This record gives sequence, structure tokens and C-alpha cells, in this order.
Amino acid sequence: MAKLSNEELLEAFGEMTLVELSEFVKAFEEKFDVEAAAPAAIAVAGPAAAAPAEEEKDEFDVILSAVGDKKIQVIKAVRALTSLGLAEAKALVDGAPKAVLEGAKKEDAEKAKAQLEEAGATVELK
Repeated sequence: MAKLSNEELLEAFGEMTLVELSEFVKAFEEKFDVEAAAPAAIAVAGPAAAAPAEEEKDEFDVILSAVGDKKIQVIKAVRALTSLGLAEAKALVDGAPKAVLEGAKKEDAEKAKAQLEEAGATVELK
């Protein structure tokens, strides 16, 4: 087989349909065990592909959704988690749904959720 010049190869590729060219690229990758990627396409697609990816949240709001039937235990749990007095904690519990903690670290938010749920409340992390 005669060696083709770059111009001849480009002309041959120019006559191919996109489907044929795509099949050629796949066959080339398989035969030579490589991955074809245009540097310009990576530079353009890289940031665009990264943008929709949602970053993992590191701050959560602990929302008291419902008190349940153990209101006194929930008030005690709210007081233990916050620096609220008895009247403020009761008002927060009575005003559910309401935020108990805002901007808490994931670990702290999960602990707070577990304590409130153990007391009988329904809790959400947002």
C-alpha cells in the first residue's frame, strides 16, 4: 500500500460523512489502543462540562418540619442544640416548620437531625 500524504488523507476524510468518520475514529482507537481527542474541543468542553456539575454542599440548614407527639423532648433537644432559652425554644418548636440551625457543617447538621428525630421530631436538611 502506498503511503498517503497529509493532504491526501485530509481530502479523503473531507469526502466522508460524519457517520463514516466517526466509525473510522472508533476503528483507529481500537487498532492502536488510543483515545482521540481534539485539544481545542477539550478546552472548550472542559469548563462547560464542569459548570453543570453540582458541588457538594458543605453547609446545611436543619429544618424542624413537624414536632410529633413528644413536644417537651423536642424542646429539650432544640435547647441542647442552640443557645436558646426555654421560651425561645418553645416558640421555635411551636412555629414549625422552622430552621433550628442555619449554615451548619454537614457532620453537625446530621448530628442535630439525629438528636431531633430521636426526640420525636420530623427534620429536613437543606
